[in-house]
Amino acid sequence: MRILFLGDVVGRPGREAVQRELRDLRAALDADLVVANGENAAGGLGLTPATARELFSAGVDLMTTGNHVYKHREIYGYLDAEERIARPGNYPPGAPGRGLLLHALADGRRVAVLNLMGRTFMGDVDCPFRAADRLLAEVPDAVRVRLVDMHAEATSEKKALAYHLDGRVSAVLGTHTHVQTNDPHVLPAGTGYLTDAGMCGVSTGSILGMAPEPIVGRFLSGMPTRFTLAAGRGVLQGALVEVHDEMGITTGIRIF
Repeated sequence: MRILFLGDVVGRPGREAVQRELRDLRAALDADLVVANGENAAGGLGLTPATARELFSAGVDLMTTGNHVYKHREIYGYLDAEERIARPGNYPPGAPGRGLLLHALADGRRVAVLNLMGRTFMGDVDCPFRAADRLLAEVPDAVRVRLVDMHAEATSEKKALAYHLDGRVSAVLGTHTHVQTNDPHVLPAGTGYLTDAGMCGVSTGSILGMAPEPIVGRFLSGMPTRFTLAAGRGVLQGALVEVHDEMGITTGIRIF
C-alpha cells in the first residue's frame, strides 16, 4: 500500500494548495490512500465541518488532528459522527471523536490510523505511549497496515514513541511543528519514521504559515498578539510511505 501523508494544512492557502495539487500528486505517486492532518485548516487554527468537507472533496481520504482540534465548538458533534477524522486518542475519556480509524480501500485492503499527542511542551493529556498500546489492542490482527500520526513538539518524544511501537505499526509520522525534517528512515523492526511531515501552506515568507510581523512583535514585547495567516501561494509537504500489505512493514519512505 502506498500512503500519501500530508503535513498540517494551514488555513485557506493550505486548503487551496490541497485543492489545486493533490489529485495530480496522488496520480503521479500512484498513492492508494491520502491522509492529511487538518489541525489548522480553519483560519490557521482548528478545524470546522466546512473546512473538513472541503479537504475531503479535494481528495483527502482520512484526516488526523492535534491540540487545536477543539478550537471551534461546531466540530464536536461532527467528530462523533464523521468516521474519517481522528483526534488524539490520548485525550481523557469523554472527549468528542475517536483516536483510531479503521478504513477499507475500494479494493478491500484495510488500514488502521492512530492519532496521538505528545505531552512535552503540550497540553495536559493522557500518556501517548499507553494510549497507543490500548488503541493497538483494538485493531484486528488481520489489519497489518497501521499508520500513526504523533502530534508533538519534542523530537525526542516522537522518536521514543516510534521505538516503543517499532514492529507493531507500519509507520510513525510526526506533525505539529510545521517544519519538515529530512530524516525519513526505517527502524530495525520495520516501522517507518519521520520526525515531522511539515505543512501545507505558505512556506516562504511566513513563520509556520502565519504572517511574520505579529509573531516577531510577540517575541519583542512578550504581550499576547493575534496571529494572522501569511499571504501567498501555499505548497504541499508530506511523505510517501510504502507498506508491505501482509507484513505491515515499511519498505520505503520519502518526503516531498
